[in-house]
Amino acid sequence: MLGGATVQEANVTGAGAWSAGAAWIDGQYCPIGEAKISVLDLGVTRSDGSYDVVHVWDGRFYRLDAHLDRFGASMARLRLDPGHSRAEIEAILHGCVSRAGLREAYVSMTCTRGRLAPGSRDLRTARNTFYCYAVPFVWISRRAEGASMWLSEVVRIPPQSVDPLVKNYHWLDLDLAMLDAYDHDADLVVLRDLSGAITEGPGYNVFAFTGGRWPTPADGTLAGVTRRTVIELAREAGQQVEQGTLTADGLFSAAEVLVTSTAGGIMPVTVIDGNPVGTGTPGPFTRRLRDLYWASHSDPRYSTPVRYDPSG
Repeated sequence: MLGGATVQEANVTGAGAWSAGAAWIDGQYCPIGEAKISVLDLGVTRSDGSYDVVHVWDGRFYRLDAHLDRFGASMARLRLDPGHSRAEIEAILHGCVSRAGLREAYVSMTCTRGRLAPGSRDLRTARNTFYCYAVPFVWISRRAEGASMWLSEVVRIPPQSVDPLVKNYHWLDLDLAMLDAYDHDADLVVLRDLSGAITEGPGYNVFAFTGGRWPTPADGTLAGVTRRTVIELAREAGQQVEQGTLTADGLFSAAEVLVTSTAGGIMPVTVIDGNPVGTGTPGPFTRRLRDLYWASHSDPRYSTPVRYDPSG
């Protein structure tokens, strides 16, 4: 029993209000439109919390274990307690997808600091809030011909202030940069650190193919699960990956550029600051990696079937 709804009860095809998505909060499942947290929750008032997102494709979770590992590490770093074991969290995620009846889904798990005891400012008195939800798959970019990118003047929050390895909601720098990118008719944006080195964009990592290899930032960026997958697949395909420093000059001179995210996988970038990347079309190395990435979704090394069966 998971607080008012068993996984078996949740494993039914969604309809009506459920088709927009399902959530699990306060110990029970509900349609996504009914999920709410308090305006006094420190996740709302201070962005104090961590989250992770895994996707479902063709009825299979992609790299679920890696996302649960990262979520657990992030909560431990922030001293958050979701009040549920890893196995229980996994069951709740399956339940959200099943309740909504989704075959392709964007599935999120969140733990915030929660609400303080009345009259207290002591964070140790806060009761943490945990919730999950599944909604139809979310795409960062669906441009098969390649997306346009803007190199922002906004500096990424330094890792000495907010550790980017802890997936978090400190997105004001990312959001302001994205708004600037929209002003320049760009689909995506990437930020630099205080030294001028490339870091990441809002929810995605960056790779640039130059000099026969794929350099990708190692510092000031989230260790993305899709990033990790691309590194593994590239090496299996005989493509060299270098985790280190990516400069703006390296980005502008690259023959191919791509971004990686749970919300979209491998997405080619063909224009940066109004100038074409390479030939201005997705390059052969990017296309090869994209094909390998989507093919890996049926590989049991990478994917886990959603438990739709009420007896599963």
